[in-house]
Amino acid sequence: MRTNVGIRDVARAAGVSVGTVSNVLNYPDQVSAKTLAKVQQTMQSLGFVRNDLARQLRMGRGTAIGFVVVNVANPFFADLAHELEAAAEQAGHTVVVGSSDQNAAREQRYIDLFDEQRVRGLLIVPQQGLTPRLSRLRASGTPVVLFDGNIDSTNVCSVGLDGEAGGYMAVRHLVESGRRRLAIAGGPLSQIGDRMSGASRAAQETPGVSLSIIETSDLTVEEGRQVAERILALPQNERPDAVFAANDLLAIGLVQALILDRRLAVPHDIAIVGYDDIDFAASNVVPLSTIRQPRESLARAALELLEQEVAGDENHTHGRHLLQPELIVRASSG
Repeated sequence: MRTNVGIRDVARAAGVSVGTVSNVLNYPDQVSAKTLAKVQQTMQSLGFVRNDLARQLRMGRGTAIGFVVVNVANPFFADLAHELEAAAEQAGHTVVVGSSDQNAAREQRYIDLFDEQRVRGLLIVPQQGLTPRLSRLRASGTPVVLFDGNIDSTNVCSVGLDGEAGGYMAVRHLVESGRRRLAIAGGPLSQIGDRMSGASRAAQETPGVSLSIIETSDLTVEEGRQVAERILALPQNERPDAVFAANDLLAIGLVQALILDRRLAVPHDIAIVGYDDIDFAASNVVPLSTIRQPRESLARAALELLEQEVAGDENHTHGRHLLQPELIVRASSG
């Protein structure tokens, strides 16, 4: 098998023009079925591999969209990537996913890689908001949309859930259920500030309600189990009777540990509400009440903003685009 086979080699072997091979690659609907099959068979026999990077350099921009998440192992981000892929495919684009694993250097390497590949645009769940590197990327002509509901800037497009409203909904539900000693669990705190703000506002509205903070280093199932250990270590009269966990993984770990320990029953002794509504929330051993993030709507909104950036739409307004959350009540909060 030959290496570095080009379209001229394919054209020569198939007995067609270079233009016909180009049409097969880019506009197959303009080629007869017989010629299409002949050229495709020739490509396969010669081991032809399309050089998309060269094509992108000629066209100025590719069809691939870069997507950088903080942790692709988190089911919420995996689901969001799936929704982005489905929506992008309808427009003839592909989504390439990179996970920064909450490492700033790794995040920048992915940004550099997508910049070098001249992607159509970049979607990113940033760790530190609009960084200088992202600003330079935008200035160089690459459209950028951030998944971050906390960024309030007229210089960049961002889309996210109204986390303040989500935190308020969660705690308001727990208070209306009769809970008075509440806790919010999650962290790093810089990542959940909007949810904490909403939770605090809801708690302050009702006299006699207290809200403590149980800070975690991450939002994982294991951290949720450690939250349970910290709650169980408290004197009985100091234990919260409800916990708002900053994401579902944390809430699931908390529920699992409490069930195994058996000293506190969910939701009789302690009610729990999560955040995200991942698939595992409904199928948890105690189905989890949660704040739903509309992943399909988030994906479509982000892609729409990105296409407006690509088109240079003069009527397009930069800024924060917030979607509204939804409270899903299940057995964990009664």
